[in-house]
Amino acid sequence: MACAIIDGLVKNGMEVEVVGRDEEKLKQKAKEFGISYALIDGYDIGGKTVILAVKPYALQEVSMRIKGKADILISILAGKSLMELQQRIKADFYIRAMPNLAAQYGASTTAVTGDEGAKEKALAILSNIGKTIWVKNDDEIDMATAIVGSAPAFLAIIAEAISDGGVYIGLKRETAEELTKGLFESFAALKEEFADIKNGVMSPKGTTAEGIYALEEEGVRGSFIKAIRKTYEKSKKI
Repeated sequence: MACAIIDGLVKNGMEVEVVGRDEEKLKQKAKEFGISYALIDGYDIGGKTVILAVKPYALQEVSMRIKGKADILISILAGKSLMELQQRIKADFYIRAMPNLAAQYGASTTAVTGDEGAKEKALAILSNIGKTIWVKNDDEIDMATAIVGSAPAFLAIIAEAISDGGVYIGLKRETAEELTKGLFESFAALKEEFADIKNGVMSPKGTTAEGIYALEEEGVRGSFIKAIRKTYEKSKKI
């Protein structure tokens, strides 16, 4: 995710410096993206906009290695609240963001929250990797994480199942996969409400109605609602 963010920022002409503890990896990334690098030990974040893109468990270690007070701290750490960030790292403004895997293609949907004083700048920065959506608070971004952060894996299961279904009824694997990918691209372009899309396709006693019946009979809708709830609950325990 860090590399995807760097790529998006650099492609849009922003000045970036990558910071970490492994100098060989830092050199590699600095060369790859044409940016500067610095080792984290004693690194001064004073007056800088910092994007914190480490594993959640590493927050305390990072806080012990850096010094100074950032202008804006933008954290993409799942489950780490604004209060915990404030306790660990000094900054004038704090922002939490949750991008997703599509950031590497500049197509992330990123949920953002935090201090209103840094809202516009944070949204401008994160728009370099896709669409941004401002949410009200910590709890809402944990909820959003279940959708924008984790649900791409759920959609992958759906896509795989649809493709397998195509193979089951007789399509070649490559054809089924191409049709499924096209389906997702087409669906993303639709502007109607979800219920309207379903109702627009589902005619009385039609083929789609038969398929919807099979999905409802298997409890697919409830299973996905439960998956979102479980993901949200897990994010509160990290």
